[in-house]
Amino acid sequence: MLVLLPPSETKAPGGDGPPLQLDELSYPELNPVRRKLADALVDLAADVPASLDALGLSPRQEDEVARNAALWSSPTLPALERYTGVLYDALDIGGFTKAQLAKAQRRLAVASALFGIARGDDRIPAYRLSGGTSLPSLGALRTLWRPALEPVLAGLDELVVDLRSGAYAALARIPGAVSVRVMTSSGKTISHFNKAYKGRLAAALAKAPREPSTVEGLLRVAAKAGFDVRRTGEHELDLVIEP
Repeated sequence: MLVLLPPSETKAPGGDGPPLQLDELSYPELNPVRRKLADALVDLAADVPASLDALGLSPRQEDEVARNAALWSSPTLPALERYTGVLYDALDIGGFTKAQLAKAQRRLAVASALFGIARGDDRIPAYRLSGGTSLPSLGALRTLWRPALEPVLAGLDELVVDLRSGAYAALARIPGAVSVRVMTSSGKTISHFNKAYKGRLAAALAKAPREPSTVEGLLRVAAKAGFDVRRTGEHELDLVIEP
């Protein structure tokens, strides 16, 4: 099973690993696009106003441009430690036991505008790039990523649980992936707590003693963890909560 998480705009600073080595990341077939994007971000960072404009940042966020300028030299962290924010607070990777962390690193991955997919233990630097961005030198990320990323995702021989947000789902389609919506019992889509519930579900799937390989197995794991998850289609699930 692979649970594909959305990334976060916020990233943990620093790191204890060596600078980025693309050859050590999962899915090396994505490295040509990764290198092209990383080089483009570094080059763009030389022009701070242009970087702020392209990345949709305010002048108070120049530190994000500085992160991009140092992409090839800054220290790295495992992907599951690099991303922060509501979903990752709910995932609470820091509370995992050593055995649970080992499972999480195999079962969880992050959809990334820069790396395409980052497995849980892939070491990456802090950076700023969103899925909906269009870079001056490369254009829209969707146009760049789809030809490279879709064949990789289509070739995954495991149950894929797709928790990505819209901008990242647009970077590549995943045939047969199981999508999850967070809904109220009355059928209203949840927005405010959507990320938190997805983070908690991802934690339950990561920690499960037996890794589910089917939708039915996923439903059993979710139910045992106390979630009300309902199947609404062949590859569609609703995580139902009470407001």
